[in-house]
Amino acid sequence: MAAGLTAEQQQAFARDGCVVVPGFLGADAVQRLRGRVAQLLAAFDPAGHPMTTFATGEADPMRHIGDRYFLESAAEARYFLEEDAVRGGRLAVEPGRAVNKIGHGLHVVDPAFRAVTHAERVRAIARDLGYRDPRVLQSMVICKQPGIGGAVPMHQDSTFLFTRPPSACGFWIALEDCTLLNGCLHFVPGSHRTAPIARRFVRAAARDGGGTEMVDIDPVLDSPLPACTAPGDAGSPADACPVPIEVAAGSLVLIHGQVLHRSSRNESPRSRWIYTFHIVEGSCDYDGRNWLQMPDGAGLTRL
Repeated sequence: MAAGLTAEQQQAFARDGCVVVPGFLGADAVQRLRGRVAQLLAAFDPAGHPMTTFATGEADPMRHIGDRYFLESAAEARYFLEEDAVRGGRLAVEPGRAVNKIGHGLHVVDPAFRAVTHAERVRAIARDLGYRDPRVLQSMVICKQPGIGGAVPMHQDSTFLFTRPPSACGFWIALEDCTLLNGCLHFVPGSHRTAPIARRFVRAAARDGGGTEMVDIDPVLDSPLPACTAPGDAGSPADACPVPIEVAAGSLVLIHGQVLHRSSRNESPRSRWIYTFHIVEGSCDYDGRNWLQMPDGAGLTRL
């Protein structure tokens, strides 16, 4: 049986809501995935593309992208563009440099990413985190393009992948070195134990013209993951300073669905490629309000 997390890594995840697993992928595996990303970027054809960008919602947090290209991406490899790469409905940079992310169903349609997602060590880590029936969703490559890679504001993943009770966990794998210069992650340690999920990102009602929106919900803090029962006072997340996570290519960062985290704009000349996917507990309710839905009533993929 493959090794999962060490005792120290489990304790750090319980305490902080985020932990780095160095060397999760070896150099050869990283190069194979980088080669696959390069192929996907080279294959991007803007002709006929709806010019759907990845909007972070900073300007208007109550509204978000929500065209069919986005909403029907759960089992597809679709291209979403950097906001600064599109001007007047046209690309302002070469196609390969315009792509912000490719997803949201790489684990479904792409053998290279499916193999990484369903590796025995991933299943072992899920078991160590307390999952009994883990399901995979929202798998994607994020490119964070040089000079134009957009910032992602502070957020909690369970806002976007909501179960009742919350159960999301992100597997975030660096395919390039991630540094302060090219937009590495920042997170607020312990915020998974003090910051409830108080909003949901959902499909908007038809009367509102479809799309997506943020809606307020009764705050939820409990979770089936043992991390939320870790002892100690994490303090107020509003008073805490985000901590940067600089990691080498091949590292895995585990991100609790309730932990507050963000990434900065990439103004460097180097990209920041990563592959990420999420899991949720299959016994928790993943309802039809969530923006991401599998096609034709298919269930979320079993890990």
